[in-house]
Amino acid sequence: MNKTIELVLMPEEASDELIIKDYCARQFAVSLDSITSFQILKRSIDARSRQVKIRLLVEIYINETPPEVIFSKEQYNDVSDKQPVLIIGAGPAGLFAALRLIELGLKPIIIERGKDVRQRRRDLALINKEHVINPNSNYCFGEGGAGTYSDGKLYTRSTKRGDVHRILNILVAHGASRDILIDAHPHIGTNKLPAVVIDIRETILKAGGEIHFNTLLTDFIIQDNSIRGIKVRNINPDSSSQEYSIEGNAVILATGHSAADVYELLNNKNILIYPKPFALGIRIEHPQALIDSIQYHCEKRSMYLPAASYNFAHQIESLDYKSRPASVYSFCMCPGGIIAPCATATGEIVVNGWSPSKRNNPFANSGIVVSVDEGDFKEYKINGALMGLKYRQEIEQKAFLAGGSNLKAPAQRMMDFIGNKFSSTLPETSYIPGVQSIQIKEVLPRPIINSLRIALKEFGNKMKGYATNEAVVVAVESRTSSPVRIPRDKETLEHPQIKGLYPCAEGAGYAGGIISAAIDGERCAERISNGNYQKSLEWRKGASLI
Repeated sequence: MNKTIELVLMPEEASDELIIKDYCARQFAVSLDSITSFQILKRSIDARSRQVKIRLLVEIYINETPPEVIFSKEQYNDVSDKQPVLIIGAGPAGLFAALRLIELGLKPIIIERGKDVRQRRRDLALINKEHVINPNSNYCFGEGGAGTYSDGKLYTRSTKRGDVHRILNILVAHGASRDILIDAHPHIGTNKLPAVVIDIRETILKAGGEIHFNTLLTDFIIQDNSIRGIKVRNINPDSSSQEYSIEGNAVILATGHSAADVYELLNNKNILIYPKPFALGIRIEHPQALIDSIQYHCEKRSMYLPAASYNFAHQIESLDYKSRPASVYSFCMCPGGIIAPCATATGEIVVNGWSPSKRNNPFANSGIVVSVDEGDFKEYKINGALMGLKYRQEIEQKAFLAGGSNLKAPAQRMMDFIGNKFSSTLPETSYIPGVQSIQIKEVLPRPIINSLRIALKEFGNKMKGYATNEAVVVAVESRTSSPVRIPRDKETLEHPQIKGLYPCAEGAGYAGGIISAAIDGERCAERISNGNYQKSLEWRKGASLI
């Protein structure tokens, strides 16, 4: 028989299989030998009291052999001669849409402006060492999307939208650690996620799907308000640039939140889009040892505990300069992490964070961001649906100039930022291009600055020791989500104007991370398969494009 039990153990006990087994035996009054196997179903850290504990949900087997769990890839059928579905973007939404399309008997053709994960590393090195940005291959663009080289966090609240466990199992089948199935806040790590992405790519290609790297979307081919294909341009630096067309009656638009040129293309073609609220602010970095000591109530973190994290939120109801409430919250907290330069164009500063799988770097960083909406960027109303995008771009460009126009990021010690003081020196930071001491109020709008100051004081009250000049504030964290929403029908997921166009995931405003994006990609694939795509639209092999 098998039974399930919840155990609350010391960290060193939770790392010892024999001790876990002994606790289970005593709990059910059986001999140690009668427990033939056990499996940890869930694992989380409870640091609410001074003595940190590990909570485990354990399934045990008593005098019974457990079923063998094999994480094998789906046996995908060959779809090389099936109806094509065009996917713009090889991030989690695009990749998981492709896998689901293959399962459903359709052929995915992925168009990715960036490079594959291995070649992409060279462009990241170029950003960090020589401060040169490739606008098509960087921390945001390229195989695997933004999450590949900015952390690989898998925590999501999108359980109502799809099967999170299914997504995690697919990742494990493609090489991710099984720990992501049991941890409360699963995380693959930037050092390990590229190999998982490569394995997913191989699955798609072996099944007859296509992936075109260094290929930029330039236009949609539309006839009678229906998609008939796309125009793309080869931007491989090793070959001559050429534009050509690819035919298809369905396009999944999964470009991510940084593809400004796609928003501008839609806007120029009078395809309906809307400005969307988002959030922006700063990234704050502390010594990891300080966060550990605060969260774990100790001088030095136990070797049995992971690097500590935190999560904050504060609602500012009213301010003299802003009638609407503002939400200030931590975003993409990276224990043992690195602050990364995530600009996608020359002349802008964008920061984000990532952690390796071991989370063993000496710093902890997190975005601290403030919600903004149309009221905040009303001065940009002349830009219509792109008003939020133009507001964001101007702030990023201002940060670039303030940092010295060389990819150094504007920075200030935390207490100096709160107290409106210039920092004569700055602490060591993980941001490789370097930081420039400046009053960050010169970069961010006054409502954002004031909201951040109020919230950081509140966070310091909640977490004693958090508010310190050992911490450095780095600007700007601006790519939390898309500044544009691309509308779609709630049932069909198609754009309301253009049949066959499926806005998807973060870039369209419908997801907020790797898992939620993957789920949304699968949903779009399923709607294409189950809807009118195959019933009402003829696929004619070799037909000429309009």
